[in-house]
Amino acid sequence: MTRQPAVAGRAEQLLGSSVISTAPVAGGDVSSAVKLRLSNGRTAFLKSVTQAPPGFFEREAAGLRWLAEADDGVATPEVLAVDADCLILAWVETSRPGQDAAAAFGRALARTHLSGAPSYGAEADGYIGRLPLGNQPLPSWAEFYVERRITPYLRVARDKGLVTPEDADLIERAAARVGEIVPDEPPSRLHGDLWNGNVLWGPEERVVVIDPAAYGGHREIDLAMLMLFGLPQLQHVMAAYDEVSPLGDDWQERLGIHQLFPLIVHACLFGGGYGARAAKIAARYL
Repeated sequence: MTRQPAVAGRAEQLLGSSVISTAPVAGGDVSSAVKLRLSNGRTAFLKSVTQAPPGFFEREAAGLRWLAEADDGVATPEVLAVDADCLILAWVETSRPGQDAAAAFGRALARTHLSGAPSYGAEADGYIGRLPLGNQPLPSWAEFYVERRITPYLRVARDKGLVTPEDADLIERAAARVGEIVPDEPPSRLHGDLWNGNVLWGPEERVVVIDPAAYGGHREIDLAMLMLFGLPQLQHVMAAYDEVSPLGDDWQERLGIHQLFPLIVHACLFGGGYGARAAKIAARYL
């Protein structure tokens, strides 16, 4: 049994409960993560970032709580404590993905989306990874997607040489067509960063989502991210989703337009061939 005194002490300050042991958790791209065993019998998860950007963990906690407000929607871990330097959540045990859990998750995700949002955007800006995420509302999804989701990150990627000018032009022109391609819908309550790594398969068919970049937007962007990076049992997730909230005609053919955003963000964060991949998808819509 090990105990990191500094980590344990910080957790005890916030939780008011003694920490019996700590153990590092691997896998995070942004934060350091530690599993905590508490004297009250609970297990918790603490994530921290050295010199975290302003409001970094507060926005994440607010997103988790907002998602949790949806009636019978996707499960989120309980927020136990949050401060400028860290976030402490209830620990989520994981198990193997199964068909029944996938179907339950699909139905819950549909209900979360249907619970809606006041606007395209959010009351405060947030983060995706460590990148700032602009959320100032705009009247339409087409405007919001171009101005808040594509343009800022494409500019960063282009300035850093992570995407060629020619590929940037393709992506820009394709994104400008989102209003023609994607049907109008009221704003959905989005997770905002719904890739495979942020979906935890828990016991008893309980699926929990973590690390949101939550805001109001078009539901197809959450689905596009699930499809882009892959999810176990995805076919069963989508079939169950469609039962609760039927998807429009040709929805799968439209997903590429919404995959431009996560690909450009990945280009900014990780480099590699993400910019070229986004351009290849963009070319299908021109």
